[in-house]
Amino acid sequence: MPTAENPLVRVQGLKMHFPIYAGLLRRRAGEVKAVDGVSFDIMQGETLGLVGESGCGKSTVGRTLLRLYDPTAGSVVIDGEDIATLSPEALRKKRPTMQMVFQDPQASLNPRMTLATIIAEPLDEHTDWNAEKKLARVHELMDQVGLNRAFASRYPHEFSGGQRQRIGIARALALNPKFIVCDEPIAALDVSIQAQVVNLLEDLQDRLGLTYLFISHDLSMVRHIADRVAVMYLGQIAELSPRDALYSRPLHPYAQALLSAVPEPDPARESSRKRIILQGDVPSPANPPQGCNFCTRCPRVFDRCRIDEPQLAEVEPGRFVACHLYSDNQTGGQTAGTEANEPTNKENVQ
Repeated sequence: MPTAENPLVRVQGLKMHFPIYAGLLRRRAGEVKAVDGVSFDIMQGETLGLVGESGCGKSTVGRTLLRLYDPTAGSVVIDGEDIATLSPEALRKKRPTMQMVFQDPQASLNPRMTLATIIAEPLDEHTDWNAEKKLARVHELMDQVGLNRAFASRYPHEFSGGQRQRIGIARALALNPKFIVCDEPIAALDVSIQAQVVNLLEDLQDRLGLTYLFISHDLSMVRHIADRVAVMYLGQIAELSPRDALYSRPLHPYAQALLSAVPEPDPARESSRKRIILQGDVPSPANPPQGCNFCTRCPRVFDRCRIDEPQLAEVEPGRFVACHLYSDNQTGGQTAGTEANEPTNKENVQ
């Protein structure tokens, strides 16, 4: 994986399997492999975008990183400490370093609490400040996210979706965290409000030196905010590349198909662009296919794909792909540097 002296976040072999119970005696009959061996680094001040279709495990990765779920296996080192092995008391002390902005601002805010009480809740839990100091901090946070101080005594239902998301961001910033997981923070917002929230996140990152894991379905918005992008499929990372390199020339067949669905703003280019249409349905994470988890839908599948599971490996400087098309000893596929490396946004796989 990408190596550096001291990445702020280092995830290695992360797995999150949820048990399946069946029968009258509720015996364990299997497990859902929501996250199955994910590894990546996030540098200080960087934004890593995490994209993929619904159900691929993006949100589970974000929640497991912050130990909202106890991981099945793997390590999550944040600011020098392995979150996965911390005791409950040590984890509580670590919480101010890492925070989360949730997807649905309506569901993530307590409707019985005022704006000031919501933002001050982390301060109540982790500081011994008096009421005056807490209120001053609440007003400071409201200023940072663009909320009027006169709204401090209002309740969440009195705000718009964008304003509610700003409240969630202010709450996440209350303890001066270093790392924030943004779990689809713009998915529930109107398009006009999405740009405001993303611009706010970028501005806060520049002023406060924040590090983001930005989870989203919106590939165009990820292209705007992310420095590097990880593409997930069925609980695993298919490709991890710098933003511009990924969007201009995706390497993994799934990344190529995913990015071919992004509309072009230029009408002339849009009219000549052709989608890569994947056949079949996504396999169940409770029973993933043998070998590559994308082999049942891949337009370039060959025999080895159905037997051996590809490992995420560096195929170009800074670009990591889990695909046998880029293996040195592959047989039956295209080698790196030939057709497999060509842009495929002109292909139409029927």
